[in-house]
Amino acid sequence: MAATKKNIVILISGNGSNMVAIAEAAQKENWQGKLGAGIACVISNRADSEGLNFARALGISTQVLDHKQFASREAFDAALQQLIDSYNPALVVLAGFMRILTPGFVANYAGRLVNIHPSLLPAFTGLNTHQRAIDAGCKVAGATVHLVTADLDHGPILAQAVVPVLAGDDARTLAARVLTQEHRVYPAAVRTLLAAR
Repeated sequence: MAATKKNIVILISGNGSNMVAIAEAAQKENWQGKLGAGIACVISNRADSEGLNFARALGISTQVLDHKQFASREAFDAALQQLIDSYNPALVVLAGFMRILTPGFVANYAGRLVNIHPSLLPAFTGLNTHQRAIDAGCKVAGATVHLVTADLDHGPILAQAVVPVLAGDDARTLAARVLTQEHRVYPAAVRTLLAAR
């Protein structure tokens, strides 16, 4: 076990299902004992994020930093960075954090800022990934865990999970199938990153 605790800070905007999957894996697999790692805080840019309630129920500290209270994206990111840095994070994990981050923010966490995207990158960056995969006639879809860089959804790939696109799928059914794999692959990728630190 590492001498110093490897703090994880998770950023969410919504229901935080990937955050819950990571938190449950951390408890079940004893990341604290085996890796010296634990989730220090879950931060949301929305006070009504359902994920905050889930985090609290799991005994995890939470914070809210409302982006609407800031005059610019840069001002919000600066305040967010200050808040995150107060936890001395080994990893900053984006789990449905619906904000495009400024290059300065991303650079500050180079190599320790991780995201999951609901497509098999480099295909279908951005939004509406499931419908775009169906429209393109893809036979498979999936999710990608990657390091975050200044180029949206273009960072180094850490892990991927593949699911079939079935006849009759719509964006909702495909998204649900992909999400079950996100909940498997994201905690595993985070654990691998922590073990390497």
